[in-house]
Amino acid sequence: MSLRTRTRSLTVAAVALLTAATALSPTASADGRGQERRPSGGGLSALIRYTEYGIPHILAKDYANLGFGNGWAQATDQTCTLAEGFATVRGERSRFFGADGKPDGSLSSASTNLASDLFFQGVREAGTVEKLMARPAPVGPGKQVRELMRGWTAGYNAWLKQHRVSDPTCKGAPWVRPVSLTDVQHLNYAFSVLGGQGRGVDGITAAKPPGAAAPRAGAQSRGGATPVDPGEAARKFFDTSDAAMGSNAVAFSGRTTANGRGLLLGNPHYPWSGGRRFWQSQQTIPGELNVMGGSLVGSTTMSIGHTSRIAWSHTVATGTTMNLHQLTLAPDDPTVYVVDGKREAMTKRTVTVPVKDGEPVTRTQWWTRYGPVVTGLGAQLPLPWTATTAYALNDPNATNLRAGDTALGFGKARDVAGVEDALRRTQGLPWVNTIASDSSGGSLFTQSQVLPRITDDLAQRCSTPLGRVTYPSAGLAVLDGARTDCALGRDEDAVEPGIFGPSKMPTLKNAPYAENSNDSAWLTNADRPITGYERVFGTLGTQRSMRTRGAVEDVAAMAKKGRLTVADLQRQQFANRVPAADLTVDEVVKGCEELQLGAACAVLQRWDRKMDTGSRGALLFDRFWRALVSSVPGETRWRTPFAAADPVRTPRGLNTAAPGFASALKGAVAELQAAGIALDAPLGQNQFVVRNGKRIPVHGGTESLGVWNKVEPVWNAAGGGYTEVTTGSSYLQAVGWNGGPCPVAKTLLTYSQSSNPDSPHYRDQTELYAGEKWVESRFCEGDVLTSPKLRVVWARER
Repeated sequence: MSLRTRTRSLTVAAVALLTAATALSPTASADGRGQERRPSGGGLSALIRYTEYGIPHILAKDYANLGFGNGWAQATDQTCTLAEGFATVRGERSRFFGADGKPDGSLSSASTNLASDLFFQGVREAGTVEKLMARPAPVGPGKQVRELMRGWTAGYNAWLKQHRVSDPTCKGAPWVRPVSLTDVQHLNYAFSVLGGQGRGVDGITAAKPPGAAAPRAGAQSRGGATPVDPGEAARKFFDTSDAAMGSNAVAFSGRTTANGRGLLLGNPHYPWSGGRRFWQSQQTIPGELNVMGGSLVGSTTMSIGHTSRIAWSHTVATGTTMNLHQLTLAPDDPTVYVVDGKREAMTKRTVTVPVKDGEPVTRTQWWTRYGPVVTGLGAQLPLPWTATTAYALNDPNATNLRAGDTALGFGKARDVAGVEDALRRTQGLPWVNTIASDSSGGSLFTQSQVLPRITDDLAQRCSTPLGRVTYPSAGLAVLDGARTDCALGRDEDAVEPGIFGPSKMPTLKNAPYAENSNDSAWLTNADRPITGYERVFGTLGTQRSMRTRGAVEDVAAMAKKGRLTVADLQRQQFANRVPAADLTVDEVVKGCEELQLGAACAVLQRWDRKMDTGSRGALLFDRFWRALVSSVPGETRWRTPFAAADPVRTPRGLNTAAPGFASALKGAVAELQAAGIALDAPLGQNQFVVRNGKRIPVHGGTESLGVWNKVEPVWNAAGGGYTEVTTGSSYLQAVGWNGGPCPVAKTLLTYSQSSNPDSPHYRDQTELYAGEKWVESRFCEGDVLTSPKLRVVWARER
């Protein structure tokens, strides 16, 4: 018997064993708190079958064992990334990396390690996560998610115990060590508050009453002088197009497809390194759960994925995930505020953080009934704490640990109605939209996210002068904290007070297409605009981003053409069309000729208007367009302004006479010449990543160009133009169905499965991405067992 035959026989036998064991083994203790009574994990194990590109297919008999296999497999590929994340949520970055170092932004917006530590250590000392875990479902996590977390903890620790870390990034590092269940829970909590308290870390940890000593440098709020326009400052702070994370996704209903079944293309834009990477797997409990997709590293459930019947993706939503309460302070004590004429003392939290090669730093944070006192949101929106006024930040996701239950509900859904039902029951998504399709031809878009219950009426009645500016511009409500009649209230169908219930969520069902590219819900389908939602969800009738405009043009044309297949989705993903160029290149060439720039004009004229690696002229236009957008305001950039009645085609008509056009074009030419780059150099020669000393060309383009396949590289003229891509297309999936038991699915993890440069899966999918190739999804058991790269690991505690 050959090794391959023996391996497959072992797998088949293990499947039978696990299937039988499922009926014999409970998934949790009777009280749902098995993790407290069996902290070692109780001899957990899982079967992991690896196929091409190091994709693990995890098979287990119950949720605890599935979590074990998940934790084990994630540790295999992402040891250092995970270990650094756990050091972050333990509040130990200053201890290991120095107080003045800068986190990578994966788990908060803290500007220094010290600010990060003060925040996360404060969360731990307050017992915040433990209190949330103690709440029964649906307000708290359900038993199955608790078991997944317990198992994940044991699996990660078992891998560390049984293996030596080879990744040079953290080999021998003291911060690589076993984790507790609490650590895993805190890591998932950090994901939940990314859009709320996590964005205000600097302002929370630097808050101090007037007259107190200034905090140590490195934990300062980034607030500066009061901006001329706080509304514009708030808009920029919450602008999803400027974020490190974004996404495109489109669901097509059966009315547009070749076989009457749905199609889904997911294209999330996430960082290519650090703790917000995706990691691909299949998770299976026979007869209970079978789901494949991408998880954020450290999470126990599938973030984006597909089953045999449904597929879903997420896009970062425009909902403003926090609000402020302006406090009226007692005249004799700035740490006491007044509500309905009654004094209420702030809660004082004193946090001490150990520091590498230095004395520990002790800092006080101040909390109110609304949340922590904050002294700024970003560099341009200071919120000064004076003798009469302070601001408290309300983040409804600070009481939300339900995202795992939502994701698990998706994995069990049989159609898009089941996806919507999971959202209704769990209400756990903190900062994303959901786009889904199913094998019956259904499509869904819904902005079902946890948002503060800010109605336009409440904002009208209770906004302070600052709030009357920031709410219309950014959806940031600043409410009068001195009045209980300005409390957020409760919707009958919400799982807890202070958030919107499911009936208020912007939703579009079974449209021919439903698309989102990080603009608000309004133009999800240009023929069926979504209206009637509160401002806090996003804008209505406003200008769309170039990426949204290009995406709607593309998917509307696809839907109109009809008879779509998965191959059409694949073509869309790598079309690399530049909507900004299609709108303007002819005018740019004319302007270029008037400026007598000679060769540059010919290059732009011949350019294919794409961001393929072989596109000549793409780099020149890209550098010009970036300069133009940053220097010429939108109202003077275009001859035809935006019109809500024609949102996809306006604004248009580039104004080449606008001040800044000539300098942007001349500057781009001079920039490339100074760097020694030919004006017609292929994009891939100057936009690339380096893996194991090998330069891998990268196609795609930046946000303002409107390219669906978004990437954001770093400009380094001396190093050859663009170098390392820092964020962009990440876990891609194109999914459909053909009536058989297996979905028709193509996937791609652009930056590959492992962050360990010594792993064979450190760059393999990145090279596929460079060649615009995909991975065939091995979802059904027969597909897994016939993989020519099949490798079986029985992961278990010893």
